[in-house]
Amino acid sequence: MPGRTLEQAAANYSYLRGLFLIPLGAVASLAALANWDLGPLRPAWAFPVVALAIALSCLPIARYYNEHYGRIHPSTRQQVRGGLAGAAALAVVLGGSTLLRSRAGWSLDLSVNATAVTLSLVMLLSYAVGIGLRAHHAIIWGALLVAGALPDWSGADPGIISLLLAGVWMIVCGVFDHRFFVGTCGPPKLLEIEETDVPA
Repeated sequence: MPGRTLEQAAANYSYLRGLFLIPLGAVASLAALANWDLGPLRPAWAFPVVALAIALSCLPIARYYNEHYGRIHPSTRQQVRGGLAGAAALAVVLGGSTLLRSRAGWSLDLSVNATAVTLSLVMLLSYAVGIGLRAHHAIIWGALLVAGALPDWSGADPGIISLLLAGVWMIVCGVFDHRFFVGTCGPPKLLEIEETDVPA
């Protein structure tokens, strides 16, 4: 397989395993509901227990991808670049939220959902840099960006609402990413690349 094709396969494998976004989105949504002290999530111990149970669902998901599509290990340079990108994304979300929403004198103090705006921008940029922006990425995260930018987020804590929205958006994006993954890599068992280091 040519180097460029192999590199693209590794990128697709890393970014498009959308089933992992479903439990992540579920945890984010439940975190928002726990912050509102709703129903069975009201006790302090409830959310960590439920989150752990959801996190354990990643094990069969990983097994599914490994058994049906093999394993592709990113090179050390790719892993370092991914870690730095993740740290930068976290800084953008936290810093952007503070800049857009904080009551401090130096903030822009806009009536937008700063977390939704910065998170959607980070997701759009992450996909654009990683594998190229697909139509469903632009629609899903663009919709969250537009919703977050509407000037009607003047509630006491819109961050909780944005966490709930982000969770739902992650689940939807995960479903479409997985469909795109299967369409790109083919039906299970057709991709037989295992234990491969791919240079960035």
